[in-house]
Amino acid sequence: MTDLEDFKQRYRRSLEAFIQGDPEPQKALWSRRPDATLANPFGPPAKGLERIFEAMDRGAAAVRDGEDLTFDVISSYETADLAYEVAIQGGRMRLGGSPERLPLSLRVTTIYRREDDGWKLVHRHADPITTPRPPESLVQPAG
Repeated sequence: MTDLEDFKQRYRRSLEAFIQGDPEPQKALWSRRPDATLANPFGPPAKGLERIFEAMDRGAAAVRDGEDLTFDVISSYETADLAYEVAIQGGRMRLGGSPERLPLSLRVTTIYRREDDGWKLVHRHADPITTPRPPESLVQPAG
């Protein structure tokens, strides 16, 4: 197993904790550099570690009792210092005030970077768009 594969396994274990409502294991995996970004489905993109951690805390507070985490990797590529992965991440969890576990499927792009202390997460984008949608679904209602 390469050091990147080992890191990806740690990342997936951190996501298992995240869907239980615990963001802490994943926080250790993020780049400390100012260009790191997170675009999770709970809010706008966050840039920089402080904002990323705030977004992670909000997201983790919205989920609990997760189970059956899956990854269907669509594409991945790596160089000596940079890698990406596009996947569909699935699972079941309680969202918000839901009394029961609901199925959730996310389209996820993750970018990894080798830094002085090993591989780190430098970007994660996740959204619920996993099936075709009509063009009208892109229109935001006037507010």
